[in-house]
Amino acid sequence: MRILQIIDSLEIGGAERMAINYANALSKKIDFSALVSTRKEGNLKSEIDSKVNYLFLEKKSAIDLIAVFKLKAYCKKNKIEFLQPHSTSYFTAFLVKLVYPKIQIIWHDHNGLSEFTGTKNNFILKIASCFFKAIIVVNYQLKDWASKELYCKQIFYLPNFTNYENNGKLETQLLGKDLKRILCLANLRHQKNHFFLLKVAQKLKVSHPDWSFHLVGKDFEDEYSKQIFELIKINGLEKNVFVYGSRNDSFNIISQSDIAILTSKSEGLPVALLEYGFHKMPVVITSVGQIPLIINDNINGFIVSPDDDELFYNKLITLIENPALRISFGEELQKTIIENHSESSVIVKYLDCIKKL
Repeated sequence: MRILQIIDSLEIGGAERMAINYANALSKKIDFSALVSTRKEGNLKSEIDSKVNYLFLEKKSAIDLIAVFKLKAYCKKNKIEFLQPHSTSYFTAFLVKLVYPKIQIIWHDHNGLSEFTGTKNNFILKIASCFFKAIIVVNYQLKDWASKELYCKQIFYLPNFTNYENNGKLETQLLGKDLKRILCLANLRHQKNHFFLLKVAQKLKVSHPDWSFHLVGKDFEDEYSKQIFELIKINGLEKNVFVYGSRNDSFNIISQSDIAILTSKSEGLPVALLEYGFHKMPVVITSVGQIPLIINDNINGFIVSPDDDELFYNKLITLIENPALRISFGEELQKTIIENHSESSVIVKYLDCIKKL
């Protein structure tokens, strides 16, 4: 079996991590595992295993015929059977399919409709889906959406997984007071709903001013990002909310944190949650996407409606004031992640799905 993962960049993000996770895991299981970054490289490049064949396509535009034929030649040379594009990189795979019909496409959908809100994008995705051999989704909502909206009818649910290891990097030193840090690993995108987080931060500043929030994730330097920084300044949160941008030493960052959160208003299955659980972090998290199938409220974390900032704040207070509960939540969440979202368990299911094709 010869499979090529496709991703638009290697900057830090959930879909990007999963593309690398699949390439690395498959390199131990199949004849040939490869990964292509179409537009940009980034910090995650260093996490690609040496056994994975890697190509940077340097795609210059949406329809870059030089890049398309370069990828076609690569597929022919290496006898690639399946292209597995992640999220928006489906379009590159679709173009290759048009000039190299024998290749099969398995689209890996991490975000569903949230990535394709425009009528034009929806139309292109629907047309491309006629050429998909199968679709992999990371939660059941995405499966329902794909079944209704797209033309490919072979749709498999596979959860995200982690094989998260300490890469030894110690690049980031978190600000704030030791033992009083709240971590949010999420790129600055509107789906991650940092405005909700800032509402909670305002409340916590009053009741527990020595606790601080630490936002780690790519800053796209757009209007959303601009509003976040404006709200931090307007509400006097400069000593309570710290923004770090994209970082490549998550293990080190998590080890400096005491509580982990996500305030998303939409999700697939956030890789950040898997990382939190792998490292026994107590969590407060919003009830979106596949999260309710991982977090059992009051057993391995707290789960809150994405529009209830008051309850989210109260749950945070509960964890802040109960160190023993933090330990208990962390241990239970780690058990959940290892049992259901380990590399070995998911890859076995994945290969079973591919064999059925």
